[in-house]
Amino acid sequence: MRRLSVDLAGRPYDIHIGPGLLDRLGEFVRPLRPSRLLVVTDTRVGPLYASRAQAALQPVAPTAVFELAGGETGKDMRAVEAVLDALLAAGADRKSAVIALGGGVIGDIAGFAAAIYMRGIRFVQVPTTLLAQVDSSVGGKTGVNHPRGKNLIGAFHQPEAVVADTDTLRTLPPRELSAGLAEVLKHGLLADADYFGRIEHDLPRLLACDEQALTEAIARSCEIKAAIVARDEKESGERALLNLGHTFGHAIEALTGYERWLHGEAVGCGMCLAADLSQRLGLIARADVEAVEKAVAAAKLPTRIDGLSRAAALESMRGDKKAEAGEIRFIVLERIGRAVQRTVPSDALDATLAAGGYR
Repeated sequence: MRRLSVDLAGRPYDIHIGPGLLDRLGEFVRPLRPSRLLVVTDTRVGPLYASRAQAALQPVAPTAVFELAGGETGKDMRAVEAVLDALLAAGADRKSAVIALGGGVIGDIAGFAAAIYMRGIRFVQVPTTLLAQVDSSVGGKTGVNHPRGKNLIGAFHQPEAVVADTDTLRTLPPRELSAGLAEVLKHGLLADADYFGRIEHDLPRLLACDEQALTEAIARSCEIKAAIVARDEKESGERALLNLGHTFGHAIEALTGYERWLHGEAVGCGMCLAADLSQRLGLIARADVEAVEKAVAAAKLPTRIDGLSRAAALESMRGDKKAEAGEIRFIVLERIGRAVQRTVPSDALDATLAAGGYR
């Protein structure tokens, strides 16, 4: 098992990474001394792992399980209300805790419900997808979508711990595994060129679910994100760099109704668009753009999207939570391994969208 720490001032917490951790869940939750526990999961993950989680937790505190339908299309306030109802039905009080068992959508919904139930109760992230293990489970961002944009409603609410059992990745569909690799590549692109190179080299092993390769990638991605979160918890500056590819990606998700592409697929395409935009700003060479596109394609992720409206994409991006006074701010690459935040000329952005397949 690997153990990392997110060193928030006065509120540090650990990330545990390794095989077989689901059956050890009780030892990570016991120090919280919870009065009751509610495992929040979905209808795909629940049948696979909920009973094991409940068995591991029942000796710690009375444990109930609640299943949501899951998926981005159901990531809304109705899902949060359903979790709140389940907490009330379970008799949860302020010493209770929520266990988020699933992918990023479940982590976001359950974490947000925990943030607002009785003005905030504790929760533990137990991510079961690669995307959640390397990214969304770490850092305390919780929330849900709104028809006008992704993750517009939410709160910063840090988990008490993150428990990433790498065995759960073996039940992931190949498409979900590839979606997680988008965030792995993102961390290398924005903060560590050597890591990006290692991931490029290890992509066949990662796609084959090689345990050592996965553990190393998860650990390094979590190290990068944890260090940034520790320096900028509420995204007032540096943490925005973690949104590389996301402004484009969120618009893709919104314009396709959160049904056509997975989040990681949209981010993968978004990173290609961000690289293209970086070149048009004179920051990186064409060879760097091609390196990003080659890595994204090798991870079996889309590199472009055809047929979406440029005007609709611009409108969606102006409504993104990272925009300021309607001015879109993009994370772009100064080089592979270093990202910066910029506002960009409209002609460069328009050219990037046209090159990426927008009409």
